[in-house]
Amino acid sequence: MVEGLVWYVSYGSNMAADRLACYLEGGCPPGGSRHNPGARDTSPPLRSAAVDLPGTTYFAGRSPQWGGGVAFYDHATPGRTAARAYLVTAAQLADIAAQEMYRVPAEGDPIEELVLGPLDGGRHEVGPGHYETLVEVGAADGAPMLTFTAPHGAEAVEHTRPSDAYLAVMAAGLRESRGWSVEQAAAYLASLQPGLDPRAGLNP
Repeated sequence: MVEGLVWYVSYGSNMAADRLACYLEGGCPPGGSRHNPGARDTSPPLRSAAVDLPGTTYFAGRSPQWGGGVAFYDHATPGRTAARAYLVTAAQLADIAAQEMYRVPAEGDPIEELVLGPLDGGRHEVGPGHYETLVEVGAADGAPMLTFTAPHGAEAVEHTRPSDAYLAVMAAGLRESRGWSVEQAAAYLASLQPGLDPRAGLNP
C-alpha cells in the first residue's frame, strides 16, 4: 500500500461515483443546486469496494444542495449501514470533507495529517458542523477506513425526509457498488426511516 492513502467510506450520496467526482473534479451533481469547486488533486479514486458497517444511517437536517434531509451515520446505534469505500489520498479526503461543509479546499487543512494516524478512541470532532466528526470504521490493506458524520446520534435530532433527487443518487451508488436491483435499493432506503417511500425517485 502506498503511504498517505486512506479509505473514504461513504454511506450517503457519495456512494455514487458521479456525485463523488463533483468533489474531486468539481461540478454540480445531477439533481443538486450547488457547484463544488473540486479537490486540489482531481485524480479519481484508486479503488472502490462495497462495505457493510455496524450502526445505523438516518436522515436529518435540510441540505442547501438537495433541498431535503441528508444521511448521517450513527455507529453507536445498532443496525446495518450499506456503504462504499474509496481509496484516496489523505489530501483528497480532507478536500471532500471541506466541501461537505461548504468550504473551499486549501493547503494546510489539519484533517490531512489527522487521518494518517489512529484517531483517539476511533473518533475526532473537528468542529460542531454536520460532517465535522471523523469516525474510524476499520482498516483494509494497511490503510485506515474513515467516514464523517454529525457529532450527535440518531435519537438526538428530528429526522427529515430526503428529496427524491438525493434518494436517487444514493440508490445509484448502491446499485453501482453492489449490483442491486432498483427494488433492492428501494427496500434498503425504506428500511432507514419509517414511512419513507423512495421508489418515486428511482429509475429502473
